[in-house]
Amino acid sequence: MKLSINKSRSLWWTISSAIILTGIISMVISWQNPNIKAPLRPSLDFIGGTRLQLVRDCSLPGNCDKPIDINAVREVAKDQGLGDSSIQLISENGRENGITIRTKNLETEQRTQLQNALSEKVGTFDPQKNQIDSVGPTLGKELFRTGIVALIVSFIGIIIYLSFRFQWDYAVFAIVATFHDIFITAGIFSILGLVAGVEVDSLFIVALLTITGFSVNDTVVIYDRIRETIKTNPQRPIAEIVDDAVNQTLSRSINTSLTSMLSLFAIFLFGGETLKYFSLALIIGFVAGGYSSIFIASTLLTWWRERTEQLTIDNTIDTSVS
Repeated sequence: MKLSINKSRSLWWTISSAIILTGIISMVISWQNPNIKAPLRPSLDFIGGTRLQLVRDCSLPGNCDKPIDINAVREVAKDQGLGDSSIQLISENGRENGITIRTKNLETEQRTQLQNALSEKVGTFDPQKNQIDSVGPTLGKELFRTGIVALIVSFIGIIIYLSFRFQWDYAVFAIVATFHDIFITAGIFSILGLVAGVEVDSLFIVALLTITGFSVNDTVVIYDRIRETIKTNPQRPIAEIVDDAVNQTLSRSINTSLTSMLSLFAIFLFGGETLKYFSLALIIGFVAGGYSSIFIASTLLTWWRERTEQLTIDNTIDTSVS
């Protein structure tokens, strides 16, 4: 089967625009949400504070018979002076038998008081499954700053590399495709943050950096083939050259993506909570990266070259007439 991607390029651009626009709307809503106040729901890594994850001990008779009343949990937090805390229920063995509380920095005594008060209201917690994390606000801001700097430096490096290896328009559209992948991944996580309370941590920045490298690598492979074909057949229409380049590299792109996906799905399913959303970010980004390399970066280059050629022809005609 031979793809003619340029015939339907408006469709590919519309699909990407719709997904990105939805993500941007979600980011705006998330920013206005008083419980989030950011485009994506930040974890303790970025804002600092204390997070308690408490799970009931269902081996005790009658301890898990009733579902946890989140209003009762909020009432306890309010009594402890933590009324502005973010509180969510979490599933354990298919039932909501746990709670996550994200709040300001708490001393050991304050955490103990809160846990004891909650135990009286919702049941005894299993100490083996409880998790308590604390991050200072200074460290959180530093992690966020260094993560953003790392992303900016990587983009600058990519632009410099592609500008030397290809012509400037190749570099521009490769960066556009990379931004496409970053925005789609961030947008989907913004939606997940609103709907399911999914937070982004420092591993999310690592995932974005990995997605950037993967996306550019896929795009460079296609651009290399386009450049080689232009050198040998400079008179061929650019749309035909791009379509051929995509079809010649399609099996390689699909096989590379599928191989990566198998590992990522294994991590997502069996890697535990720490790596679950890291692998999900990579899955989304790699899918977006494969899509953008084939349907966005290539078609944008075709559009630009056709537009440039048409402008050159029009200028030549105007000059001849004059």
